[in-house]
Amino acid sequence: MNANSRIYVAGHRGMVGSAIVRALKDNGFSEIITKTSTELDLTNQSDVNSFFKEEKPEFVFMAAAKVGGIVANNTYRAQFLYENLMIESNVVHYSHEHDVKKMLFLGSSCIYPKLAPQPLKEEYLLQGYLEPTNEPYAIAKIAGIKLAESYRHQYGCNFISAMPTNLYGPNDNYDLKNSHVLPALLRKFHDATINNKDQVEIWGTGSPRREFMHVDDLADACVFLMKNYDESQFVNVGVGNDVSIKELAEIVAEVTGFGGELKFDTSKPDGTPRKLMDVSKLHSLGWRHKIELMEGVKSVYESVKDSKEFAISN
Repeated sequence: MNANSRIYVAGHRGMVGSAIVRALKDNGFSEIITKTSTELDLTNQSDVNSFFKEEKPEFVFMAAAKVGGIVANNTYRAQFLYENLMIESNVVHYSHEHDVKKMLFLGSSCIYPKLAPQPLKEEYLLQGYLEPTNEPYAIAKIAGIKLAESYRHQYGCNFISAMPTNLYGPNDNYDLKNSHVLPALLRKFHDATINNKDQVEIWGTGSPRREFMHVDDLADACVFLMKNYDESQFVNVGVGNDVSIKELAEIVAEVTGFGGELKFDTSKPDGTPRKLMDVSKLHSLGWRHKIELMEGVKSVYESVKDSKEFAISN
């Protein structure tokens, strides 16, 4: 992959896709191909075939997916399974049909069994039952990994896969009804600070531990893997350490300037006690994250605190 390579980033308007575009530009790549969902319906086989035939991308970052929080995943189960299967099937197949030199498929840490040992190693895939609430999304992502592996095995395609941990950063979702824990906490604490509230309520006991990675680190890892990794085994991408939800809340409180009380609603479920990726394989390849959690949360908050996402009324 060189500066003049034609690179297609599928899903370029999402948090991950937009970060990959930024990383590619920062690395001097100029021939970046993007299409919005209205310009190209990735679930439509004919449209995807025509796109690859006309645009002739040499490298593909597969960051497009139908995504949502736990409620959306559990409510629209058929939609999440169908659309994600169609998107990845079309992109993988026509990457092969039109001689793409290399493709990187992005999965999710939800592919791992619900009760897998910690930290999560790549070899734990398919070693147990999945979390029921997001099983359709997880199955679609597992299918994407196996598609990449199978096209490599049968046709010799240089298709690789990466599994990111929990992400945060620019273009995140701050809707309290379906956002993930870190953006939800940022918005809650911001609201409490500007409205002079004396406490913030947090679901659960605060004891579960989670790993968080800035999306710009993920994008940097993806570009690194595209340049340097050519094996069939997918690679975990994370920071290799975690924090409790209570510790995360304390970080967000400090960043937003909230000085009140943290109130933990123990009637609400905690979820999985721990979810940490084993990133020893990625480290052995020579890549490590650069953005620490406090630094990352500060930068994200500074960029969004005056934006429309945070225009919260009393």
